Amino acid sequence: MTVSAPTIPDTIAALAPQMTAWRREIHAWPELGFEEEKTSALVIRELRALGLEVHTGLGGTGVVAVVDSGQPGLSIGLRADMDALPMDEQSDLPFRSQRPGVAHTCGHDGHTSALLGTARHLVAHPPASGRVVLIFQPAEEGGRGAIRMIEDGLLTRWPCDEVYAFHNMPALKTGEASVRSGATLQSLAVFEIAIEGVGGHAAAPHRANDPLQVAARLAVDIPAIVGRHIDPMEAALINVGSLQAGTTHNIIPSTATLSGTVRSLSKDVHDELLKRLRALCEGHAQISGCSVQLEIPHSCPPCVNAPAQAALAADAIADVLGAEHVQTDLRAYPFSDDFSYMLEQWPGAYLFLGMDSAMCHHPTFRFDDGLLPVAAAVFDRIVRRRLG
Repeated sequence: MTVSAPTIPDTIAALAPQMTAWRREIHAWPELGFEEEKTSALVIRELRALGLEVHTGLGGTGVVAVVDSGQPGLSIGLRADMDALPMDEQSDLPFRSQRPGVAHTCGHDGHTSALLGTARHLVAHPPASGRVVLIFQPAEEGGRGAIRMIEDGLLTRWPCDEVYAFHNMPALKTGEASVRSGATLQSLAVFEIAIEGVGGHAAAPHRANDPLQVAARLAVDIPAIVGRHIDPMEAALINVGSLQAGTTHNIIPSTATLSGTVRSLSKDVHDELLKRLRALCEGHAQISGCSVQLEIPHSCPPCVNAPAQAALAADAIADVLGAEHVQTDLRAYPFSDDFSYMLEQWPGAYLFLGMDSAMCHHPTFRFDDGLLPVAAAVFDRIVRRRLG
């Protein structure tokens, strides 16, 4: 990563080796959502070493600490996610994952380390007013970590006037960044449909009640919700990713299952998609006589950046990378992040910092440690622009 030296304060650049060491330690011992015990312990250890009061157990393994200037002012939240993915990485690096089937192939190890570096810098160089709430979140990867932290009192115990987060972005070149006003990431809902009928012999289908036929029809009807009930000009997706039924060619099964995802850039469209999905399941149950049970084990709204905070984040990035390297008019990305729950409650911005790598969630993904001081500097500039 090459960024001209004057853009990153020397006091933050000096933290780069320590942030890299943290990142590689976390990377070597990745942990899935709500299992981030080792990662959480590292975060707690480093925050306590700074003399901060550390609050633990939020959402299970989440951590919160506050850097307080002692003067009146705004409360600014900075969030990092800590969890890894259930996959193997393809790497021969000395700090590669030591846990088979678990890997930091999305860069949350880097997000956590950058926020720890920001914390160390803020303690050594406090803002002139207000306070900074450091939020280390578990289980971003479909695990509802943000909502669990909220359920454990995040909003009421540490109310924020604004909140910010960043994500590495291999779709952007090293040294480039993006942040936009409005919807920036899609909503996500995971759906699971369980169908129960009456099995039997394939030669006597009239003596059975075939759930596979219902599943097959649902698999065709569900994607058609977009364009038939949702304006096709809206950003909306509904996808069936799995259909499971049967064991052999001449047996009508008694059960079948489907699963898939719903995505949109609008909360209203998201809600309408789920409403139509429920109606479709109920209709097929009535027509077929099979039991059709719909479950939504995970759902989060779209990430929507507030205009003022998105503009402030763009200015902060420009302070570090230069205004010509900040894009504010890119289309929203087709990913999701449950940081959206925090953005529903507090105005804020989700921003992206480019780096050269395979895309997130790919087994050859590599986090660029050169991004760590850049991210810490951007966080610091956001704080300085708001708190002096």
